[in-house]
Amino acid sequence: MSRRPVLQIAVPSPVYRTFDYLAPAGVDPADLCPGIRVRVPFGRTRAVGILVGCSAHSRVDRGRLRPALEVLDREPLFDKSLLALLGWAADYYRHPPGEVFATALPVALRRGVPARGVPARRWRLTETGRGRDPGEPRHAPRQTRILALLDEWAEGVEEKPIRALGGDWRGALRALAAKGWIDVHEEPTVVPVCEPVTASTAPTLNGAQHDAVQAVCGALGRFQAFLLDGVTGSGKTEVYLRIVEAALENGRQTLVLVPEIGLTPQLVARFRRRLQAPVVVLHSGLSERERLIAWLAARSGAAPVIIGTRSAVFTPLAAPGVVIVDEEHDASFKQQEGFRYHGRDLAVLRARRLGVPIVLGSATPSLESLHNAAHGRYQRLVLPERVGNAVPPRMGVLDLRRRSMDEGLSGELLRRIGDHLREGGQVLLFLNRRGYAPTVICHECGWVAECPHCDAHMTLHLGRRRVRCHHCGAERPLPQQCPTCGGEDLRALGQGTERMEQALERHFPGVEIARIDRDSTRRKGAMESLLDGARTGRSRILIGTQMLAKGHH
Repeated sequence: MSRRPVLQIAVPSPVYRTFDYLAPAGVDPADLCPGIRVRVPFGRTRAVGILVGCSAHSRVDRGRLRPALEVLDREPLFDKSLLALLGWAADYYRHPPGEVFATALPVALRRGVPARGVPARRWRLTETGRGRDPGEPRHAPRQTRILALLDEWAEGVEEKPIRALGGDWRGALRALAAKGWIDVHEEPTVVPVCEPVTASTAPTLNGAQHDAVQAVCGALGRFQAFLLDGVTGSGKTEVYLRIVEAALENGRQTLVLVPEIGLTPQLVARFRRRLQAPVVVLHSGLSERERLIAWLAARSGAAPVIIGTRSAVFTPLAAPGVVIVDEEHDASFKQQEGFRYHGRDLAVLRARRLGVPIVLGSATPSLESLHNAAHGRYQRLVLPERVGNAVPPRMGVLDLRRRSMDEGLSGELLRRIGDHLREGGQVLLFLNRRGYAPTVICHECGWVAECPHCDAHMTLHLGRRRVRCHHCGAERPLPQQCPTCGGEDLRALGQGTERMEQALERHFPGVEIARIDRDSTRRKGAMESLLDGARTGRSRILIGTQMLAKGHH
């Protein structure tokens, strides 16, 4: 009888090595391919790890090895190229390999969910429920609200809108099901085929854009790094679209990385207007099921275009064609906690391993990218002019010395804003500081609200009556009195977007103001709604942090 092979498993844990297990009994060794998930005993619990290798021998005596519990996949979730990249990243960034591999998986797959998606559950009215007495149920307002919702949707309703009704909605569903008024149906997971809207007409390229497109398209099928250095408004996105179209014509996929979730909606909308192909999105703002579906669509090749934030660099691709990194200089590509990788740098390395071109776009390229271009590692493509009739803005510097200020707004600035609004224009105010005020102090003893974990000042969020550390995320309620002297004269110093919004509402009553920062865009769809208000002109004054300044033209 042949001896069971030893499996080298990367288990999510803060340990800088893999763990050896015996293969499960009855498993064909031919099915043990690196890149599959394996459920294993780990201490007193169970864990889902990634198989990275098999061997006949172990560093540990075979008699002490525990057998793995089960093999979860029939085929690898990661191909050899992506496995090698993840292994390299774990070594280069000095991070435990199990946690690195876990970072590359959607949360559902980390828990051991089958790699075919999570069925959608829909609640629907039964015949009995539709024929109920109109006055029923009595004295059950939550059940009544759920029934009213289901009355509106004959095809059924998923969990999210029912959950939004609040309260013990699960108990209400159980009670309605027990009466036979509703039932639940599971629908198979489908690839999100995002049907394109009416295709938009491609504009005519200028000379610099045409040369850039030709250079990148000429490199399809081999690795070449390009630095697309284009001034703001020079049409970099149009260059991206032409490159994506060329990849689609060759039956290849495109991976597009953006630094912020806030950039995703407008970029996705533009891509869908132009491309006759599904476009899927990957970022932390998606639900587990949405992220899993998009990830599986990319892996299977059903999604030819994938747009995502930094973690999307680890998305498996069935037919890679080109990688694009927009705003490549942005610090958001650097993960600042846990597995501290740089998404842009790993994108370059991944493109090289895949043998496909990569485009790094920016109006202000990073010094390291300029250095690589100067030494011939990257080919620099320059877009020196704005497209169409766009002209550079008129710039002015205002000396604020000896000027009175109202919440950081000078009288001259308020006058200019008023004049522009009366002319029917829109105003954009950029303040790279979210919250109400960056500092809270005691006016009596000088106490300052500091983070107990990292010594940074805590920012006041007045709407929530809390102070929060923007460095480590710690937060607590706004104190009612000074913890040092007991004084009640606590004052907010400095301006944040929240405070500026209040001041503008006071000066321009009746004018719709859109504040765009991480606090106002947390809810799903909030960013799209705010940007739609800006595009349609409904929002006359826009105020925000760097989210507003990046790519929103």
